[in-house]
Amino acid sequence: MARTASLSGFPEWLPQERLVELHVLDTLRKIFELHGFSSIETRAVETVGQLLRKGEIDKEVYGLSRLQDDEGEAAKQGSPDKSDPNALALHFDLTVPFARYVVENAGYLAFPFRRYQIQKVWRGERPQEGRAREFTQADIDVVGDGELPFRYDVEIALVIAEALSALPIPDFRLRINNRKLAEGFYRGIGLTDTAGVLRSIDKLEKIGADKVAGLLKSELGATDEQAALALQLATIRTEDTSFVEQVRALGVKDDLLEEGLSELQQVIEAAVQRAPGKVVADLSIARGLDYYTGTVVETVLVGHEQLGSICSGGRYDALASKGNRKFPGVGLSIGVTRLVSRILSQELATASRAVPTAVLVALNTDDSWSAAQDIAAQLRSRGIATEVAAKAEKFGKQIKFADRRGIPFVWFTDDDGKHQVKDIRSGEQVDADPASWTPAEEDLRVRVTTA
Repeated sequence: MARTASLSGFPEWLPQERLVELHVLDTLRKIFELHGFSSIETRAVETVGQLLRKGEIDKEVYGLSRLQDDEGEAAKQGSPDKSDPNALALHFDLTVPFARYVVENAGYLAFPFRRYQIQKVWRGERPQEGRAREFTQADIDVVGDGELPFRYDVEIALVIAEALSALPIPDFRLRINNRKLAEGFYRGIGLTDTAGVLRSIDKLEKIGADKVAGLLKSELGATDEQAALALQLATIRTEDTSFVEQVRALGVKDDLLEEGLSELQQVIEAAVQRAPGKVVADLSIARGLDYYTGTVVETVLVGHEQLGSICSGGRYDALASKGNRKFPGVGLSIGVTRLVSRILSQELATASRAVPTAVLVALNTDDSWSAAQDIAAQLRSRGIATEVAAKAEKFGKQIKFADRRGIPFVWFTDDDGKHQVKDIRSGEQVDADPASWTPAEEDLRVRVTTA
């Protein structure tokens, strides 16, 4: 694990740790592109008005201000001025900026638009393991023009299950619910402030059933029976579609509830077939942000549940609009920094070496530097990462330098032009031709392996 950061909440990895993070990012990028998602990047800043359109997240937003104003006097620092919708702030997630991007570029996009986005975001969190103030997210979304078939909700879950399965992480579970199911149920038992009920249920794992029941009664006016039914719904958790009958057994009738049941059933049915053991129907999942309207997802690592969700998101039907034109979407976001932090702190995976370099070309004399560069160029032309020693020290010192760097091979050329390469781990030294020699596949590139 990297040294303690000098500025809390802004992690910086050491080179070998960064290689693990790059492996995670490259793997996600590969899987997303295999499924036809295009990469975009949005600006780091948005207007306050844009960021605060949905959800109670103003306390998490970092405002942007200049150290000096136009008159050269120190500008005030602090939170963004919510009364000024044009003030600038750093984005706290990638979904809200993406919604703005879609609206502004709708005339240039082909819908349904499939995008992935891997970027830094900033959030005013209290720093702790798994929660940083600056962190990387990897998002995938599909957005439609006017409508978006529900089948994309199913596909997004399957793509994420495939992507997470390819990472050097422990087993995981996508915990999936549907806002329509929950809201229809609450409405069916007479609780009209469905958003308020969701906010209370969202605290279930943190404060427990008794305290949630107390909140439902004290803040939302629920009766003992209503609170008990809401909590009964939240206890339903199945790895197949049996949750449908369990919900119906509670005796609540509502059209929106039935719609949500049908949608969640479709997701779970597909997951049982295509990602067995990776997805569960969990009717306690509420998701805090207000813009979700249907499918909602949170993901935990098995045995590391205290870390919190490492991938979350869902369906949003009203976040992006332009006049009467609506752009419904569904997407999921992987907390890359949270995931990598746990991989490193628990030594769940390691890089095979600290640098990408496979070969160090040693120098006989300082005058041989140009010839050594020619050798390095030949090796690099065949995809072998190569460095040239900086000065002609004793060969023992050059070998020690390679060892400190984590470089497995050292290349020697004698005065007669004969080439040899030494594996400094085993001590084996053999004749080699820079035009044809290649290290073993496992040494050609840095490998990330699970513990």
